[in-house]
Amino acid sequence: MRWLILTSSTGTGHNMRAESLKHWAHRVYGPSVEIRIHAALESTHGLYRFGVELYNMIQRRAPRLHHIYFNYLEIAGMHRRGTKILGRDAFTRLLKDWQPDRVISVHAHTNHGFFDLVRAAAPERRVPCITYCGELYGGYGFSRHWANPRADGFIGASSEVCAAAKAVGTPDGNVLFGGFLLRPPFYASDAEIETEANALAAELQLDRNVFTLLLSTGLAGANNHLPILRQLAASGKKLQVIALCSHNEAVRTRIEAFARRHPQLTIRALGHTQRMVGLKRLSSVLVARPGTGATSEAILLGTPLIHNGIGGVMPQELITVQYCRQHSCARFGGSAREVAREALDLLDNPSSLAALKERLRAARPPGHPEQIVRWIHDRA
Repeated sequence: MRWLILTSSTGTGHNMRAESLKHWAHRVYGPSVEIRIHAALESTHGLYRFGVELYNMIQRRAPRLHHIYFNYLEIAGMHRRGTKILGRDAFTRLLKDWQPDRVISVHAHTNHGFFDLVRAAAPERRVPCITYCGELYGGYGFSRHWANPRADGFIGASSEVCAAAKAVGTPDGNVLFGGFLLRPPFYASDAEIETEANALAAELQLDRNVFTLLLSTGLAGANNHLPILRQLAASGKKLQVIALCSHNEAVRTRIEAFARRHPQLTIRALGHTQRMVGLKRLSSVLVARPGTGATSEAILLGTPLIHNGIGGVMPQELITVQYCRQHSCARFGGSAREVAREALDLLDNPSSLAALKERLRAARPPGHPEQIVRWIHDRA
């Protein structure tokens, strides 16, 4: 059986879920399922590739401008019909050459027109087209393009997005409340995760008994580490900070210079790493943009979370913030001063930190990626 997963590199969450689905399918079905991940937007036409690059640039530099971009795409419906998709012949050739048995979309803009093209390419085979939506809440910021009532299945990370899919006409039998679709290491046993966290603490020469703040970044490079570090240094408090810099070596160099000037803070600046499970378990608090990926990981691991809203919050992030407000399971900072203030408050109030961990556990949805994979496999 062949599965074609449609994704796009807008942010980091979509590709993460595509890779996670691939890993879990291989784990459950082994070589009997062949997986191909296809960057549907940027591989189909140059205009869509430009749109992806523009998305990531806005995310890095001015998140609040995404309200314009998001609403334009909501109205334009560039990918609502197969006949309107630019470069559709290239996508159709892929379908005819590879002949997938399942097509799974993990992106808001590949659930309508691209599904039309799948059906047109093989009308005699009736290839099931299924959506996995990792968003956490409905309302403004939840794209209307996510749910296609004519799709063969809709899998939602939360009960709220499953309800949104049903509200636009998706039959109940075609909706699965599947929970999070994260990489296998996040589902390791507590003992295994603790062992990894202890190993990382030893490697980084950090004390697990000391409050540790993890400053996260996405592959798009969006971060506000230095302004936050300045606010933390000004407080005079002693704490440990891990600053993730991904591939941004210039930021890493500046943070290391800052660390030498402020020895009261124990700072570790790290480049790109795959050891996120251990890092998040090692950390007392995570600071991250309100993306669904980082938020879902924090909820699953029970790592207290401060959403970084510096520069504004994108519509797609607003619904993540709303989910966390609904469950009272995260804090929010709209400036470097506010982020630092929230972190220091949790440092000074261990009971508040413990209560936040409990609410994170309560916000964790049921379900497991193995159930998602089996549901996709059995769709007809």
